[in-house]
Amino acid sequence: MTTANDPANDLDDEPVPAMQQMLDNPFLLLFIGVAMPTVLYIVWGVMEIVGIPIAK
Repeated sequence: MTTANDPANDLDDEPVPAMQQMLDNPFLLLFIGVAMPTVLYIVWGVMEIVGIPIAK
């Protein structure tokens, strides 16, 4: 039996935080796990190409 003063009853009424909703989504985590290394390697590659001295 639950009463109005039961602390467990208050937890059901609280909204789920946005960060927790985002981290509970496995497809979003998969996308981030693939996209972040891809973007970082592309940026790294562009930095390496820009750093090559121009031949004279």
